[in-house]
Amino acid sequence: MSDSPAVNRLNGRVIAICIAAALGGFLFGFDTAVINGAVEALAGDAPAGFELGAALKGFAVSSALLGCAAGAWFAGAIANRYGRVPTMVVAAVLFFASALGSGLAFGVVDFIAWRVIGGFGVGAASVIAPAYIAEVSPARVRGRLGSLQQLAIVTGIFVALLSDAMLADTAGSAANELWLGREAWRWMFLAEAVPAAIYGLMALRLPESPRYLVARGKIDKASQVLYDFTGEVNVNLRIQEIRATLQEEHAQALSDLRGKRLGLKPIVWVGILLSVFQQFVGINVIFYYSTTLWRSVGFDESNALTITVITSVTNIVVTIVAILLVDKVGRRPMLMLGSIGMAVTLGMMAVAFSFATLVTNSDGTQSAELDAPWSTIALICANGFVVFFGVSWGPLVWVLLGEMFPNSIRAWALSVAAAAQWIANFFISTTFPTFAKIGLPFAYGFYATFALLSFFFVLTKVPETKGRELEDMSDSPVVERRRKARQRPS
Repeated sequence: MSDSPAVNRLNGRVIAICIAAALGGFLFGFDTAVINGAVEALAGDAPAGFELGAALKGFAVSSALLGCAAGAWFAGAIANRYGRVPTMVVAAVLFFASALGSGLAFGVVDFIAWRVIGGFGVGAASVIAPAYIAEVSPARVRGRLGSLQQLAIVTGIFVALLSDAMLADTAGSAANELWLGREAWRWMFLAEAVPAAIYGLMALRLPESPRYLVARGKIDKASQVLYDFTGEVNVNLRIQEIRATLQEEHAQALSDLRGKRLGLKPIVWVGILLSVFQQFVGINVIFYYSTTLWRSVGFDESNALTITVITSVTNIVVTIVAILLVDKVGRRPMLMLGSIGMAVTLGMMAVAFSFATLVTNSDGTQSAELDAPWSTIALICANGFVVFFGVSWGPLVWVLLGEMFPNSIRAWALSVAAAAQWIANFFISTTFPTFAKIGLPFAYGFYATFALLSFFFVLTKVPETKGRELEDMSDSPVVERRRKARQRPS
């Protein structure tokens, strides 16, 4: 009975530091979504906008994704050399600089440059937050705490969409002046400086990862973090296990990822393909092009924007459901259920849009419109897709990427997998207009096919990590024997 208060206190402390680390995910979501409300105004006529053509406008929107891939790629090296916490501080500085630079940009060239800098921060945060959370979390609740990353991301998306709408409504339009002679679209970007500053200040107060401290020979500090925050009872045993895995796989370099399967270790390929499948089911099409989708099923622009915000709230709710279930049900069952649900809903959307009517707009462009009952079916299936994604592939990919790699290659492997995710995101986001021109049934059929393939990928290749210590995430025979010994009844 006397241990209960300590357990509760320790759980509270580890939750607090994981929430602080997940603020990087909030900025990740905010930064990628904030441009949605600003793009038309910044691309519009001078002096309010930059008078951008279609191609340059598209690149201004997607350029940050290239920065994300680069930031994710280099974050592992920075985290291994300087630590997880300094990497978070660097990401916060990049977010803060990008917010100010984008909001005060003189022209499209420096605007794109500042967006790419913000992308570096997003990429770094996408790597370091799940790695850090996995390394400080007790195994029994690591799935729930790891899911905080996705909850923070979808909350950031929601807050960005909501703040965009509020600023545009206050000014009357995103292109109108709001405060200090600056247009509302500029304040949309400047608003990000506030959470960026908070993230940086909170990161400075976080304890360093015990795995990183052990790798640097700082055993006393690692022991203190394990005892005070993780709630580890047998600290010495855990330190020995961490040291053993680091010694068995001692080299911490990009070359450590090399293996016999097309040049990489099998577990690295699993991480890369998890990232690619998460994007190739087309989730960002729903968020980046949602207004167009809702207008095609009969809603006007105002109602379409409202539904987009509602969809983001739905994403938050189902992510909370995932947090409650992940450590009880396990990773693999939830991913496979999500794959089936996404394949069915996307397949039905492909069928629904095969009945669409092409309508020529006043500007000469064409759009697809649906009549009943297919408009209702498309609406239900689009929201159903968001639900199935949000309860499975949204949060659980980040959980797995944070915990599935061995200690010594975690940062580098996560960097490669996250970089692959951002490249896949860039591909899907930029190809949707082309896919839609071929036909929306083709586009949604493409995403449905990858949703179905993801089921078989999880079934055959993805390991279950529920309840396993990070020191057990290795194919080393020594580690495997130790894991089986731990599981035997005493």
